[in-house]
Amino acid sequence: MDFKELDLSQELLSAVEELGFTEMTEIQQKSIPLILEGKDVVGRSNTGTGKTAAFGLPAVQSISEAGGKSAQVLILCPTRELAMQAYEEIRKFAKYKRSVKACAVYGGASMERQILQLKRGANIIIGTPGRVMDHLRRRTLKTDELRMIILDEADEMLNMGFREDIESILSEIPQERQTILFSATMPPEIMALTEKYQRDPVVVKIKSSQKTVESVAQYSFEVAMGRKTDALKLLIAAYSPSSAMVFCNTKKMVDELTEELVKAGFRAAGLHGDMKQAQRTQVMNSFKAKNTAILVATDVAARGIDVSGVDAVFNYDIPQDNEYYIHRIGRTGRAGREGAAYTLVTGRRQLYELKDIARYTKAEIQELPLPQKAEILAMKKKAFAEEIAGMQEEPSSAAYDILDQLEKQGVSPREAAARLISGRISAEINSLPEFEIPRPIRKGRRDGASTVKLDLNIGRSKRIAPNFILGALADATGMSGKDFGKIDIFDEHTTVEVPESESAYILDVSNPMKINGHPVTVKLWTGPSPKDRPQKSWGRSGKPDRKRSAYGSRSRREVYSDYTRSRKKRPKNKH
Repeated sequence: MDFKELDLSQELLSAVEELGFTEMTEIQQKSIPLILEGKDVVGRSNTGTGKTAAFGLPAVQSISEAGGKSAQVLILCPTRELAMQAYEEIRKFAKYKRSVKACAVYGGASMERQILQLKRGANIIIGTPGRVMDHLRRRTLKTDELRMIILDEADEMLNMGFREDIESILSEIPQERQTILFSATMPPEIMALTEKYQRDPVVVKIKSSQKTVESVAQYSFEVAMGRKTDALKLLIAAYSPSSAMVFCNTKKMVDELTEELVKAGFRAAGLHGDMKQAQRTQVMNSFKAKNTAILVATDVAARGIDVSGVDAVFNYDIPQDNEYYIHRIGRTGRAGREGAAYTLVTGRRQLYELKDIARYTKAEIQELPLPQKAEILAMKKKAFAEEIAGMQEEPSSAAYDILDQLEKQGVSPREAAARLISGRISAEINSLPEFEIPRPIRKGRRDGASTVKLDLNIGRSKRIAPNFILGALADATGMSGKDFGKIDIFDEHTTVEVPESESAYILDVSNPMKINGHPVTVKLWTGPSPKDRPQKSWGRSGKPDRKRSAYGSRSRREVYSDYTRSRKKRPKNKH
């Protein structure tokens, strides 16, 4: 169903068309007509299904000029990020409707600025329950003219402990109102709110998204924090997709990553919501025409675009919702073709998030090591040979003339072909980043990494334990605990064994940092001090290394012998 079939004003339709929306999603198709009719609605829908437009477009449509600057619509969101996102969407929908004045109110922002915006007049208020309650208490937000309230992600708000605030807000606003509620799940608490505060609500459910994409091979790569861009360059060079999409979670990351890829010689372009429509159209046309090989985009910007023939999808960032993952990888493997999805993972938390996605989608996401330059070279040679062998057109007479001229100059056809192939392959290989894949220090698979020691200016005088050190370094670098070696804690400093290949990166991202509330600087260890005496040496599992003693280089037996000799020399107590 097309948006033009809805009973929307021309101003709204113009904004929708400019945003690139054409076909409605299922939740939009089922909810918007009901909300426009003035019915109370309960929508069961996950994030990423287009529900912001499902309630945002009717909200903007409902604003009447007669209402002036008084609040007519109130939208509650569980977090400031979602409130900001909804606010930006509402502004875009209302671009050509001058009577609409939107205002976002949420914690962590200036209360005075929000009060000023409300005094100037706002008829659509988007906010978090806590901050909305603050404004209601201050009487800076007046709800006398309120005709519609929308609860976005109601189950999440209840999970965050906002039930009391929500009920207070619902009880304070006019009874003659339209109440819209969207929730991913329908627990008893949601049903209780529905029964108490809605009038004959219509329940809208959408079909569950397909949770497996059988035609898409899915892979993941574990990468140290700060090395994702280099890893992405390696993967694109290795698999050479003729058309690929790279997904990021933020507009800033889209801009930065696109710039890095273009610098590296890739034909890349970015796409996000802050771009003007003319620019968005230009980027999409270039991508569809294969002039741009790599499209870097946010989930919101990629919504609604239909591009066939995408060879691969790269998740530079882990998607913020499981449904987003399905939507992302669904861009490839269409029309009976096989596709591939590659996800870059940094740190233990992202690893757990990806495992959750795998369970949710009931798909196998195979973990692979990043390809080395030698492997990429082998792939390039094979791909180039297949490309030449697959050429159907006959060589032109001009090509043979050139070969004849070269042969007269002492260059055989074999040598000429080798020079051309070498030049092309070298240009691609030389542009690859230096990326030595770190090997774990511990014994086991891929062991034997060359190591150095780092020195941290904090020790046992600050009551520091090895788990504090390891946790802080893992958090700062995104590396796994298994990537760090022996930890020696001294009175005023600590040394940590790290892979030599990652030492510069660790130094860069770890300075400055705090451990247990104390500011800490990290530098390369230059050698022992005469006063250094380690408390304990810590090995793989965080347990003391039995090969080393808590008494420095001396054994427990030597220390005990000295102790017994000193006891013998003491004078006996005559009393």
